[in-house]
Amino acid sequence: MKFPPTLATPLDLMPLPVIERATGMLFRRMLKEHPNLFERLGEHKAKRFAFLPSDLPLAFIVDPARPSITVKRKSSAPQADASVGGPLFLLLALLEGRCDADALFFSRDLVVTGDMEAMLAMRNALDDCNIDLPRDLSAMAGPLGPIFSRLGNEIRRRALAGENNPWN
Repeated sequence: MKFPPTLATPLDLMPLPVIERATGMLFRRMLKEHPNLFERLGEHKAKRFAFLPSDLPLAFIVDPARPSITVKRKSSAPQADASVGGPLFLLLALLEGRCDADALFFSRDLVVTGDMEAMLAMRNALDDCNIDLPRDLSAMAGPLGPIFSRLGNEIRRRALAGENNPWN
């Protein structure tokens, strides 16, 4: 399932610092929930990883050594040692370990470039963390957390169900 274009298009107009601040908050929350996220990277911890959603005009660059995340416009060609591209919801499903990365790579649903060994180490590190985005991020919503968790679970269910489910 692709990210709805009506929601992706405004990201081209939104100031990058606003997007980066929101992304940074989510990233720091994930690190709080999974403090050992990057420990399994070993020698690859010093490398930079780009995540390139094909349905968004943005690139997300993760630097595990710092640890930090940077958001760039795709037009500015982010520098990274390894990158993976594909639809946003597919990348998020990979983050949670809900998809077979090898099958998606060989079916060309994912495009991996750069240091393949580093990207494999990242995949293994993510697989070990038992990430559940609705659960992990809903705590940021305070008393509205259960609502955000249910909404996140519903979005994930629809996204993983395939292209046949209408969004509206």
